[in-house]
Amino acid sequence: MTKFSCCFGKVASRKGGVHRELLDVENMRLYTYKDLQIATQYFSPESKIGEGGFGSVYKGTLKDGSVVAIKVLSDESRQGVREFLTEITVISDIQQENLVKLHGYCVEEDHRILVYGFLKNGSLDQTLLGSGHCSIKFTWEIRRKICIGVAKGLAYLHEEIQPHIIHRDIKASNILLDEDFTPKISDFGLAKLFPSHLTHVSTRIAGTQGYLAPEYAIRGQLTRKADIYSFGILLLEIVTGRPNQNRRLPVEEQYLLERVWQLYREGNLELLVDTRIGEDVDIDETCRYLKIGLLCTQSLPKSRPSMSDVMKMLNGEMDVTDTDLSDPGLLNELMSTKTTKNNTSATSSSASGKQVDSSMYGDTTTSYANMSFTTITYR
Repeated sequence: MTKFSCCFGKVASRKGGVHRELLDVENMRLYTYKDLQIATQYFSPESKIGEGGFGSVYKGTLKDGSVVAIKVLSDESRQGVREFLTEITVISDIQQENLVKLHGYCVEEDHRILVYGFLKNGSLDQTLLGSGHCSIKFTWEIRRKICIGVAKGLAYLHEEIQPHIIHRDIKASNILLDEDFTPKISDFGLAKLFPSHLTHVSTRIAGTQGYLAPEYAIRGQLTRKADIYSFGILLLEIVTGRPNQNRRLPVEEQYLLERVWQLYREGNLELLVDTRIGEDVDIDETCRYLKIGLLCTQSLPKSRPSMSDVMKMLNGEMDVTDTDLSDPGLLNELMSTKTTKNNTSATSSSASGKQVDSSMYGDTTTSYANMSFTTITYR
């Protein structure tokens, strides 16, 4: 079992009224702001490849010729110093083919910047689930590779390293694809260390609409099963080619998990398989993957399989037993019950959003009274 460690030297200084933290991280390069300016042609609009609530991402070329993705946190970024430190801490000393590689960082003046390896094929939300034109043909072979790769990365985080890591924000926009369509799990800003002797961690809630496990959203008791729920939603999205929520569809079809469960009970899962896959589709296997997605999203966390078992089912090494499959955990149904005034005020008073592409989701209010949120982070 792999163990990881990292070391921070923490200094609080004031320069130009800006509080600076974080100095030394083992196995991680500290870049100067000038280095990154040159790499991105001074952060030119032509170099920008993404933008969200956290700031902007630029494609850059370092002095040694390495092509990188440079994540620049804006002054108004919802990813604060805590998440910045967490992201570096968690992935500075672990290496696995399905986890994004962090090359280094910059903390200079009021700049907080992360430098990652550049991944040619972008994120799943931009390509497979994006509303715009995409030149990539997501065959079943590619989708299968993505599903298994993400599962492998999560199994590594959950079971192969000590302390275990819960990602807490598994979603399509955090799955990046390299030139060979090998998936890389990214954005560890919300990750939690999970010692093996604990049954759960009581923590403030963080996650994204549609991917957030209901029991975690309601009680704040975090286990690895919360990640498994999120993975189940992602699995359904990859097979169907649909985002977990689409308000342009008829009301009864807007929520993907509800729709998959309905057609599963009717014996018509094949109707949801993405027709864009083409003739190479294996209907039996795609329906098996949809059933695995339902196993991962059952309402009772203890009923959900471990990521190592999910890996075996995806690879056909373990039977997918759906005879005792229970109802999925549907957050919108659970939250339709009104909470008490005390619970509402206690949980909504400190709410604030995390990085979200506002062009896709908008800035919505987080509260337990109606749970009309997109991404929520309680600090």
